[in-house]
Amino acid sequence: MCGILGVIGGQGAGIDVLALGGATRTLRHRGPDDEGYLLFSANARATIALAGSDTVAELALPPLSSRATNSFDVALAHRRLSVIDVSPAGHQPMVSLDGRYWIVFNGEVYNFVELRRELEQRGRNFRSGTDTEVILGAYAEWGAGMLTRFIGMFALGILDTHERTVFLARDAFGIKPLYWMRSGGAFVFASEITPLLKLKREAPAAHVDALYRFMRFGVTDGHDDTMFEGVHQVPAAHYIVLGHDGTVQTPMQPYWTPGNVSPRKIGFDDASRELRHLFDESVRLHLRSDVPLGACLSGGLDSTAIVALMRRQLGNDAPIHAFSYINEDPDRGEGPYVDIASRAFGLEQHAVSPSSADLLADLDTLVRTQEQPFDTTSIYAQFTVFRLAHEKGVTVMLDGQGSDELFGGYATAVSAQLSSFLLRGNFSGALSLLRSPHLSGSAIRRRIALSALGRMLPKSLVSPLMSLVGEPLFPEWLDARWFQAHGVQPAPRVQGRGRSALRDELRHFLQALSLPRLLRYEDRSSMAFSIESRVPFCTVALADLAYSLPSEYLIDRNGDTKAILRRAMSDVVPRAIIERPKVGFETPERSWLNSLRPWITEVVRSDTFKSLPFIMHSVVDGAIDAQLRDPRDFRPLTWRFLNVAAWARQFEVRFDQ
Repeated sequence: MCGILGVIGGQGAGIDVLALGGATRTLRHRGPDDEGYLLFSANARATIALAGSDTVAELALPPLSSRATNSFDVALAHRRLSVIDVSPAGHQPMVSLDGRYWIVFNGEVYNFVELRRELEQRGRNFRSGTDTEVILGAYAEWGAGMLTRFIGMFALGILDTHERTVFLARDAFGIKPLYWMRSGGAFVFASEITPLLKLKREAPAAHVDALYRFMRFGVTDGHDDTMFEGVHQVPAAHYIVLGHDGTVQTPMQPYWTPGNVSPRKIGFDDASRELRHLFDESVRLHLRSDVPLGACLSGGLDSTAIVALMRRQLGNDAPIHAFSYINEDPDRGEGPYVDIASRAFGLEQHAVSPSSADLLADLDTLVRTQEQPFDTTSIYAQFTVFRLAHEKGVTVMLDGQGSDELFGGYATAVSAQLSSFLLRGNFSGALSLLRSPHLSGSAIRRRIALSALGRMLPKSLVSPLMSLVGEPLFPEWLDARWFQAHGVQPAPRVQGRGRSALRDELRHFLQALSLPRLLRYEDRSSMAFSIESRVPFCTVALADLAYSLPSEYLIDRNGDTKAILRRAMSDVVPRAIIERPKVGFETPERSWLNSLRPWITEVVRSDTFKSLPFIMHSVVDGAIDAQLRDPRDFRPLTWRFLNVAAWARQFEVRFDQ
């Protein structure tokens, strides 16, 4: 796992390599083990590799500062976290054996062993044991076609010195970030937003559409834009080709589309066996590492399934370190289930239980690390889990992100299934679903029924229905006039509709709603502590299988979510965990915010908060004051307001565009 940065073109203005070095230093946490630079002159087709302060000394490269006055067309920078072949042979930017291609790469291609074997049979040679060099060979052999062969997570840039082009690509799920912007005529890309802002020539401004989506729906990361105006991201499962001058030669191209599979006629037992085989293989590949590895363990189905297969793959004698967050709230805590999993698989268990005071002490660091707002304090729990893993010397972690989006783990997926049952005339299935014991309480049933109804209405009636049930597109706490004056056209969040509502709903969650932001949280929290976090549910093979299955295999008539996964793992995951209902990864936010009332008061009275032009302060300030006076008057939106204010202060964001 690493950090990458590149500058392409600039209309002959040259590249300030000292500024490049300064921006690259902001990525050191992503790769503390090595540092490297490459400068390319297009006319001369000349390259020079350079060193930074952390470059492995035995490489004997000239320092970056020695070329500060030179003008180059393309510059590439890399920070390395050594995981596969930790020797200096893995230094980047890495050049192909023939000298034509140079690569900067962040991530892992887990099936590199198999790909290397195939490439060797085709006559290609290798001098290292890295997956990075295999990517170079794959690009020389297959070009962009290599992307569909990869099992892994990646963001990469490849310079072709013959064609004088740069190829950029991102993995199928967007596990690894790849941001870009235009600056002074140059195309600049990086693993994080901060180095781009460092190279930006003016103070950052908020992207108003992204700001609206966050404030109204808590959604981020699912679009090509970011919360910063002018800063974009390469979409998941896309690539782009640029000329040496920064012009686009091949626009953004998708190489995989989630859900673009034909429905399959397959029995439930056969499907569960196929799922188990694919997941077994995924975990096997995700265990490839030359450094210590462990797992995040919540005590839920997904993380327990991972540690169960880790134990089977590694054998009974191998130590497996598992790291957990234990909620202080006994009604929401997952401690008992963590203990069940730990005993069942002989794990070396480590746990954290941070307090509200800990959150306050780390808040500025957390906001700076995440770079964009987040609407729940659960991110802090994840942050502390990775910090503990770092303290215990673990470099690679496996986590369960992606399972809910593939197999239907969210409550909204139940409403999507209900609407598809009704539209297909499966009224007995719909009635059985509504009577499910998992839908505890009339309020939940009513909410799911209303959501299902909204999916069946013409789209033109969805917004009026939202207003009728008290969820207008512009709630009273948002300043509609400000957003409209800045060109925002409000719209309900995308949702699955029609007879295939469940599959469409899951695809939306994977591409736009939950998974993009969860993967950002995961990437930033892990890389803040130089940890590579791997997500074995996020493979194309698993996604294609999940989206090809009958919807009843995902959410059955009894309201059991992820039914197919429960069956597939039933012989290895303890029954108590197989049968437990889904519990979100939550912190005791109510009690935390109540104990932080002095800090909340300080934030609300700050100039930054008062100057936020997009909220109705008469409503928001009054609601927060009510909560401060009476801790029982909890407002879930409070954190969203506080967090966006902290983000605006941390990054000095302008709202005057």
